[in-house]
Amino acid sequence: MYYGSGLFMDEVDLAAIRRTYTRGELTEDTVSELTEDTVAANPVEQLREWLNQAHAAGVPEPNAMCLCTVAQNKPSARIVLLRGLDERGLVFFTSYFSRKGKELAENPNAAATFYWPQLERQVRIEGRVHRIPEAESDVYFNGRPRGHQIGAWASEQSETVENREMLDQRMRDYEERFEGQPVPRPHSWGGYALAPERFEFWQGRPNRLHDRLQFRTVPGGWVLERLQP
Repeated sequence: MYYGSGLFMDEVDLAAIRRTYTRGELTEDTVSELTEDTVAANPVEQLREWLNQAHAAGVPEPNAMCLCTVAQNKPSARIVLLRGLDERGLVFFTSYFSRKGKELAENPNAAATFYWPQLERQVRIEGRVHRIPEAESDVYFNGRPRGHQIGAWASEQSETVENREMLDQRMRDYEERFEGQPVPRPHSWGGYALAPERFEFWQGRPNRLHDRLQFRTVPGGWVLERLQP
């Protein structure tokens, strides 16, 4: 494999990379079983429990999730950070004019995935996305570090820029503009909530016979189903 620096290195044998999943087994090292009897009745609460456990286990950024959007029948995915979780759904923040913001304006259907390899777990969520109230976006923005606030002004997210120097100059310009005063939230930036219609909780098990429990919405609540791995 050529790495661009004039050096060739042995190529990784991707087909040979294997891992045996054991954390879902009933052993001293077990995380917890994922069964119809142990899962929470409400999938939002189950997600909250697994997020707390991932945080307690020292998973780096346990709130990182892969967000997938679709526009013109073409999917795109990226990692974003979950910043809120309640019965409305999963809350994240971004520029309304970013690629994901434009795609959500065209098609509000989206999917998100959490993956915590240390716990051999993942969670998949599907649903529709909507903007949260402006006042809630203001509260979150006002709690961000000042540099992050100014960065939201300096970056026209997802747009091209000629070079790094121009981006750094925009940052300096806005630092000067807001010197000695609070940084207001740009009207182009705010929060979204992914209102879930389907959850899947996945716990690794030996021999690839993983536990997969699915919640999907039905009139009046949720229905729980086991999926084959």
